[in-house]
Amino acid sequence: MTRRRDIIATSGFPVAAMALLAALALALPAAALEADESRIKDLAFLEGTSPEPLVGYGLVIGLNGTGDSPTAGGTSTSLATLLERLDVTVNPKDLKAKNVAEVMVTADLDPNGNSGGRIDVKVSSMNDAGSLEGGTLVMTPLKSMDGTVRVVAQGSVSLGGFNVTAGAGNSVRKNHAQAGIISNGGTVRVPIGGSFQQGGKLAWLLHSPDFQTASSVAASINKAFGDGVALARDSQRVEVTIPAALGADPVTFVAAMGLLAAASDAPARVVLNERTGTIIVGKNVKLKEAAVAHGTLKVIVSTSYDVSQPQPLSQGGKTVVTPNVQTDTAEHDARVLRVPDTSTVADVVAVLNEIGATPRDIIAILEALKQAGSLQADLVIM
Repeated sequence: MTRRRDIIATSGFPVAAMALLAALALALPAAALEADESRIKDLAFLEGTSPEPLVGYGLVIGLNGTGDSPTAGGTSTSLATLLERLDVTVNPKDLKAKNVAEVMVTADLDPNGNSGGRIDVKVSSMNDAGSLEGGTLVMTPLKSMDGTVRVVAQGSVSLGGFNVTAGAGNSVRKNHAQAGIISNGGTVRVPIGGSFQQGGKLAWLLHSPDFQTASSVAASINKAFGDGVALARDSQRVEVTIPAALGADPVTFVAAMGLLAAASDAPARVVLNERTGTIIVGKNVKLKEAAVAHGTLKVIVSTSYDVSQPQPLSQGGKTVVTPNVQTDTAEHDARVLRVPDTSTVADVVAVLNEIGATPRDIIAILEALKQAGSLQADLVIM
């Protein structure tokens, strides 16, 4: 037993460091977060862990007559090529591939994934297939940007919907039947071999870049592991030097950092979606005093049709249809509303409710307030 303890103590990862990480892993999940605080793992992600997109071309078989039409020559050619690889020679012109559909297969692969791991793959119809319901994807290689086959996909397609056509133009449709997913349908063959650490260092990248948040994340890490461990390089990147005492177990070190609490901040922002009339007012949005007058002009153009007929027994007369176009305009009286200085989101909401305008009118008012310098926030139009 004594010999075993000596090995642990001299292995480069002292018992004290192990105890520190264990204590952090046990204590941090129970720590209460302040109103403006979040866990570091929720604010940022490790550099080198972003998923790698994969893509491949394949065939879905076993469809109930809802595959690609006979005019889709690519489907028959691809099916003949597949059969050729299985030692079956068929002329593509002899194939009626109504139970087969061409699909594009996509997936996202974790750079740190290992060989033999399973991932979800998405299947999307490329041609005029009516539905992929009940189909099975035939073995399909998925490639990364460098052309390397990373994943092999195969399995039954799950849609979560259906598309039924019953003649005479009658049909019933639920969700989208031309795209589906195969859960755990991809098997990793060639890992990317990424690493979240390089030369004893790693970096957190903020989801929403902000200098104050980056500084808070670095300060939280330094408070837990010692001064100089973390340094905010810019508004998004926080570099961390792995302490020598913790270098033998970087995974536990990263897990402990991810549970640390850090205050998050963001610029004041108002998001407008003109297509749907949606208005989102973020934190710290303020209004300076202003006056708003907004009126609505409504124009209605309507057309009615009259029939003009000739007199009885008249010679050369014809029955014609004449349009009668009417235009009406209505303009509501504009209300002049004083917008006071506001300091909270609740105050801004109260002012917008007081205006009593429609969401689309409020969007126009907010755009004008921004131009006038009254709206103290970034205006984002989707």
